[in-house]
Amino acid sequence: MGKITATMNIEIWSVGKENEPFIEDGLRYYFQKIKPYNSIELVLLQTPKKAATTDIERTKQQEEELVLKKLQPQNYLVLLDERGKMLNSIQWSQQFQQCMNQGVKTLVLLIGGAYGVTDKIRTRANQCWSLSNLVFPHQMVRLIVAEQTYRALSILNNSPYHHV
Repeated sequence: MGKITATMNIEIWSVGKENEPFIEDGLRYYFQKIKPYNSIELVLLQTPKKAATTDIERTKQQEEELVLKKLQPQNYLVLLDERGKMLNSIQWSQQFQQCMNQGVKTLVLLIGGAYGVTDKIRTRANQCWSLSNLVFPHQMVRLIVAEQTYRALSILNNSPYHHV
């Protein structure tokens, strides 16, 4: 398999606050490595401060509105959720390849809020993947997703980054 020139945009959507500087550095590092293969961006979805509430269901509802307002009908949505399907790195690359083969223009990898997502988002998702049985801070998940995206694209492009 030669170098794959992708026309698929990859967007990592994450509900929550701005990145800590060390996360920002890590994301910049992986995004630079991804650039030769693919376009990628991080989209932060933040609920307005004045809308802040301690009501978990209301918070999830506000986050749902943010996600669904931004989501385009043609976006291929992968929800990252602890109850999702556990995939290894090779399987991530295969999923990316399948999306490219199907002509997906924008693949959205959604990291939900601290309390998870609503059933409406879960239903809208084309797939639901789990990163681990461990629980990670949201900002760390952004970094892990960026690294796994780089790894998947490296696999597809026969780069020596991923060692079996």
